[in-house]
Amino acid sequence: MDKAYDADKLIEQLKRQNIISVIPPQSNRKELCEYDESIYKERNLIECFIGKLKQFRRIFSRFEKWAKNYMHILRFAATLIWLR
Repeated sequence: MDKAYDADKLIEQLKRQNIISVIPPQSNRKELCEYDESIYKERNLIECFIGKLKQFRRIFSRFEKWAKNYMHILRFAATLIWLR
């Protein structure tokens, strides 16, 4: 998530759901929150991978009716990306 999502309400909600927030604090924040910078840097890999997945029209448009079939198509596309 970007710095724009740095809000106390959102961070508290994530903590209640036992989710580790990796949101860097905004520069004008009075109390700086701690976050794991190494995990935040890996975010770019995930965003690029999702961008590559969106190149497959079948995945982007979700033509599959059943979640099981969609997952198979997703795995197939991920394999094709990995093989490139």
